[in-house]
Amino acid sequence: MKPLPAGRIRGVWGTVLLPLRADDAIDWRRLEDELSLLAGSGVHGVYAHGTAGELHALDEREFDRVNELLAGACEGAGLPFQICAGHPSAQVCLDRVRRAREHEPGAIQVTLPDWVPLNEAEVADFLTGVAAAAAPVPLVLYNPPHAKTQVSPELLGRLLAAVPALVGVKLAGGDGDWYARMRAHAPACSLFVAGHRLATGVGHGASGSYSNVAAMAPAGAVAWYELMHRDLPAALDLERRIGEFFRRCVAPLQARGLSNPALDKFLAAVGGWADVGLRVRWPYAAAPESAVAEARLVARELLPDLMLPPI
Repeated sequence: MKPLPAGRIRGVWGTVLLPLRADDAIDWRRLEDELSLLAGSGVHGVYAHGTAGELHALDEREFDRVNELLAGACEGAGLPFQICAGHPSAQVCLDRVRRAREHEPGAIQVTLPDWVPLNEAEVADFLTGVAAAAAPVPLVLYNPPHAKTQVSPELLGRLLAAVPALVGVKLAGGDGDWYARMRAHAPACSLFVAGHRLATGVGHGASGSYSNVAAMAPAGAVAWYELMHRDLPAALDLERRIGEFFRRCVAPLQARGLSNPALDKFLAAVGGWADVGLRVRWPYAAAPESAVAEARLVARELLPDLMLPPI
C-alpha cells in the first residue's frame, strides 16, 4: 500500500473490533467476516488497534495476526489501511512499529508513552525515534482525552516542524477557538476528530474521523460524510440527532462506568452489520444485551438516514 502523504488522509475510517469467545480468545473466523464486511461497506479506510480495538489488551502474537488479516482484506479490496502500534511502553511500541511497517500500511498510528507523562522534548524525541523505525511509512499521532500527555495545537505545530513523517493527528476536537488554533499551527496536517461530532469538525476544516459512528453504521457514516460536503446544515441536523441518540442510549452506559471499547461494541450491536458481539476482554465489563434492542428502536426513530446496510 502506498504511504499516505500529509493532507491526503481524509474521510470516514472504520475500526477493527475484536470478536471474542467466552474464554476471551479472539474468534478469528468472525474477525475475517467482519473485515470482509467492513472493506465492502464504502468506508475510506480501515484501521486496527485503536481504543475500540482493545489495543491495551492484545498480546504480541495477536497483534501480528490481526495485522495480517487486516492487510490481506484491505489489499484485496484496494482499500487504504492503517495500523496503530501504540502501547504504554515506548520500547514495545517501537517494536510494534517495526513489525507493522512490514505490512506496508498507508500510515502507522502511535500513542505517546503513558505511564509517566512526557515533557515537550521527550515527545519530540519519541516521535523522531518512532518515525525512523517506521520509515518510509508516515505517522499519525493518536492523542485521546485520557492520555497523560496532551498535545495542544501549538505543540502540534512544533512537532510537525520537527518530525516531517508526522502527517496526521487523531484528537477529540474542540470549540471554535481550538479549531482556529489548529488551522493556524497545523494547516497541512490531516486532522481527525470524534465521529459523532464530525459535521462540526468538517465545518471547521477537519479531514475526517476514525469513527465511532462507523462502528454503528459504516455505510451510513460514509453517506453522512458525503452530505457534509453537499449540504452542511442538513449534516449538522443529523449530528444533532446523533447527539440525542448518544444522550439517550450511550450516556447512561457511560455513567455506569463502561469503557469506550464496550460502548463501541454496543454501537456495533445496535447497527447489527457484523457479528462482533458485546464481550470485551477481562477485567472490563460489557454492555448489557437488554440495552441493544431498545437502542435499535431509538436509532430507527432518530437516525433512519444513518442506519443503512453495508454497501
